[in-house]
Amino acid sequence: MLIAIDIAVIALYLAGMIAIALYTRNKAKTVKDYLLAGKKGLNGWMSAFAYGTTYFSAVIFIGYAGKFGYGFGLAAVWIGIGNAIVGALLAWMVLARRTKNMTVRLDAKTMPDFFSKRYGDDKLKLVSAVVIFIFLIPYAASVYNGLGNLFSIVFKVDAWIVMLVLAAVTAFYLFLGGYIATSLTDFIQGIIMFIGVIIMVFFFLASEKVGWGEGLKALTDADKGLFMGGATPGKYIYGKEMTLIFLVLLTSFGVWALPQTIHKYYTVRDKKAIKQGTIVSTVFALVIGFGAYFIGGLATLFYDKAPGGNTDNVIPHMIKDTLPNGLLGLIAVLVLAASMSTLASVSLASSSVVTIDIYKSVKKEASDKQVTLLMRILALVFVVIATVIAYLNSKFNITAIAYMMGLSWGTLAGCFIGPYVLGVTWKKVTRAAAWTSVIGSLVLTFVLIVVLGYDKGGWTGVSFGKAVQNGVGLSPMIGVICMAYSMISTFLVSLFTKQLPEERIKEAFEKPIENEILPTVRAK
Repeated sequence: MLIAIDIAVIALYLAGMIAIALYTRNKAKTVKDYLLAGKKGLNGWMSAFAYGTTYFSAVIFIGYAGKFGYGFGLAAVWIGIGNAIVGALLAWMVLARRTKNMTVRLDAKTMPDFFSKRYGDDKLKLVSAVVIFIFLIPYAASVYNGLGNLFSIVFKVDAWIVMLVLAAVTAFYLFLGGYIATSLTDFIQGIIMFIGVIIMVFFFLASEKVGWGEGLKALTDADKGLFMGGATPGKYIYGKEMTLIFLVLLTSFGVWALPQTIHKYYTVRDKKAIKQGTIVSTVFALVIGFGAYFIGGLATLFYDKAPGGNTDNVIPHMIKDTLPNGLLGLIAVLVLAASMSTLASVSLASSSVVTIDIYKSVKKEASDKQVTLLMRILALVFVVIATVIAYLNSKFNITAIAYMMGLSWGTLAGCFIGPYVLGVTWKKVTRAAAWTSVIGSLVLTFVLIVVLGYDKGGWTGVSFGKAVQNGVGLSPMIGVICMAYSMISTFLVSLFTKQLPEERIKEAFEKPIENEILPTVRAK
């Protein structure tokens, strides 16, 4: 049950988010203000925290950490380590400067807008915008799951009430302040997440069920330690070891091509800010990622069986059984913060692709004021849609929606990682290669769901529905395969198809820009 001190902590946090919305309401008057935080952009700390809080949502704390921590033991921390090294450090080093420079040269505001201007194809912009909008809806809805589990188990509050509060506050500051408000709230939310994870690790290690000695000893356990012992019987490709590898690859490389994370590079201020952002985002990802999965890995020391037979309940029950009143309110704020930051970023990405890449393409005479207003309204609409889907999923257990949630990350990354990553680093990427990646990854995703689903079930005696269910359970593997396909096909098709006009290449790679933060590379 919520007590006065917990209520006070949560209320103070929500009041702070509303105050930020009111403070920034007059700072987002144009499209550039609302979507890109104005002409100057953000400093390194703000950009890094915006990136980190978008990267890690309530899903990692409640869903992923509980499910995979309980299943893999402390070996799950390799996911967090991979996220920090590959998903933060390497991603910033390779992409941040190049993305900032090229999007400024092309005046690109969204990922579909970038594809259109980089490859000279408005149809590619339209298709990628539709793909982003469709697959970000279930991704946003999934954010509510962990939050609802936490509040219903720990505080006995109905999930739908929490969903409404989350949606209302997020929509409020997103509508008024856009990315400026989002970046300020992300900074505060990031600090809360950083401190909260450290506190949780300390209390769980110090608990009676674990203890510092047993907790540290568990790191070297033969079965549930950092290095899982023994091969999984049966088909090795579907075993625990390979599943863990696929999870590390998907969650670490996937953010290289998600529109809501790539957007943070568009808004970073300058070379100094990128250096700051690289370091800060890496430290943030290491603490949050390692801490969350380490907590999940301790779950086997708490429970012989997952509470209620559901691994999604593991972390909420650990919190309920371990943390004192008052601190429970802080942890509730931690999960709220993780949820709001991700929901805001995803909503902003979705509303922008519909407004700029679809509406503005059709109605070219629309004024900046009209486009900004529509973007605000669509951000609200997107939050409402995600809330309704999450509510229906929790109430009626609509499994088809849950399947889409699991596949959305891998599908988006599979479609876009080749055209985007190679597009900002290599001059010879062609329009045909970009199309091959987008369409091919969509087809490959659904083919693999069926084929691998039947293969895992043994082919004989497996219904189509069961095969699809099996295939969706292999979404990390499918996502990694699609990302590899995207990179390889983009490279190979570019070698054998018509190159883009030299003028377009020069515009993307050589056009002089103010305060360029990456040396000009001349097109050959």
